[in-house]
Amino acid sequence: MKRRVVVTGVGLLCGVGIGTEQVWKALCAGQSGIGPITLFDASQHPCRFAGEVKGFDPLQWLEKKELKKMGRFIQFALAAADFAVKDAQLTLTPELAARTGVYIGSGIGGFDVIEREHSELLAGGPRRISPFFIPASIVNLAAGYVSIRTGAKGPNSATATACSASAHAVGDSFKIIARGDADAMICGGTEAAITPMGVGGFTAMRALSTRNDEPQRASRPFDADRDGFVIGEGAGILILEALEVAERRHAAILAEVAGYGMSGDAFHITQPAENGEGAYRVMEATLKDGGVKPEEVNYINAHGTSTPVGDRIETVAIKRVFGEHARKLPVSSTKSMTGHLLGGAGGLEAGFTLLALRDQILPPTINYEKPDPDCDLDYVPNQARRAEVRYALSNSFGFGGTNAALLFKRWEGK
Repeated sequence: MKRRVVVTGVGLLCGVGIGTEQVWKALCAGQSGIGPITLFDASQHPCRFAGEVKGFDPLQWLEKKELKKMGRFIQFALAAADFAVKDAQLTLTPELAARTGVYIGSGIGGFDVIEREHSELLAGGPRRISPFFIPASIVNLAAGYVSIRTGAKGPNSATATACSASAHAVGDSFKIIARGDADAMICGGTEAAITPMGVGGFTAMRALSTRNDEPQRASRPFDADRDGFVIGEGAGILILEALEVAERRHAAILAEVAGYGMSGDAFHITQPAENGEGAYRVMEATLKDGGVKPEEVNYINAHGTSTPVGDRIETVAIKRVFGEHARKLPVSSTKSMTGHLLGGAGGLEAGFTLLALRDQILPPTINYEKPDPDCDLDYVPNQARRAEVRYALSNSFGFGGTNAALLFKRWEGK
C-alpha cells in the first residue's frame, strides 16, 4: 500500500530575503528582489541586473576554511536545509538517520568555481588548480554536503534537469517515501549562476530581459511587454516525511504531497510546442497521480518565466487541462519578484505553494500592467489575495523539454 507523504519543514532564501518567513512576508507584500548585479562587473553585459541573494554570510553556517571547498550553490543549500530542518524540528536519531535521505537538484552547479579555476589555469597552468575544484562544483555535492552536515544516511541523489531539477528532486523524494525506501527526505534545489559566463550565456541566447533602466520592473510574467526572464539565485529545501513518522514524532504538518507528474516535449531544446503538449501532459499526469479532478485545484504557482513564448504556451496548456475552470483559477508567477532560479526554481516555488496553502494567501504576479490577449487568465495581478485553497499545483519546465509538476493538499488532518 502506498504511504501518505507530508511536508513538515520549509527552508528558503532568494533575492527577496534570507529565511522562510522573511521571504514569504516580502513575497506577500509584492516586493521585488531584483536589482543591479554586484557579484561581478557587469558593465559590458547587455543585461546588468539579477535577483541576487543580498547580505548572505556563509560564515553563519560554515567555518572560513570550508568556504573554498564549496561553490555558492552548495552554501545556499546548506543554509536552506538548516532552515528546513529547524522548521520541521527534525532530530535525526540513529534510527531515523538511516531512513532519511537527501535529494537536491541544480541546473548548473558551481559555475562560480568553474570560472575561477579556469582563470587560475590560464594564469598559471594546471598546478594552480585547486584540489577542491571538482567537489566544490559538481551538482550532487549539494546533497552530499547536506547529508554530511545533517547525518542523513538514506537515499542520496541529485537531479540536473535544467529548470525542472528541484521539482523533480521533490517529486522523486515523494515517491521514494511512498514506496517505503525512506521515511523522510531533505529535498529541493539550489542555484548560483549569476556569473559572467552564466549571464553572458543566457544573454547570447536572447533569453534575458535587458530592461536595465528599471530592473525591478523587468520580470513581468504574462504581461504584454515582457521581454525575457531575469536570472535569480538561492535555494528552496523541503522536509518530506511519511505521515506515520511525522505523527509519531508529533511534527507540525504543513501540507500533504498529493501528486507528482513528469513529461517530455520531444520537440525542441529550448522552445515548447505551440499547443503546450508537454506542459499539458505533465499537469494531467500530476492530477491523475493525485486522484484529483481539475475543478478541485484552487491555485497554480506557474512556471511563468516572463518570456514571450513560454508564458503564452503555459497559458494554452492550463486552458487545455482545466477547461472552463481555468477562467476562475488563480495563477501567479512569483518569478516576477525572485527572478528565475533555474534548477532551484521548483524547490523555491514548491515552498511558496505550501505557504500559500498554510496561510490561505496567494502571492501576486507583480509588474502586471498591460494585459496580453494571448494570456487571459487570472494572474493575481500586483497584490496578494486571500483565498480558500485546498489543492495547489506548482509547475516547472526545463530546457530539453523536461517537465515536472507537484500537487499539494492543505493539511486538514486525517
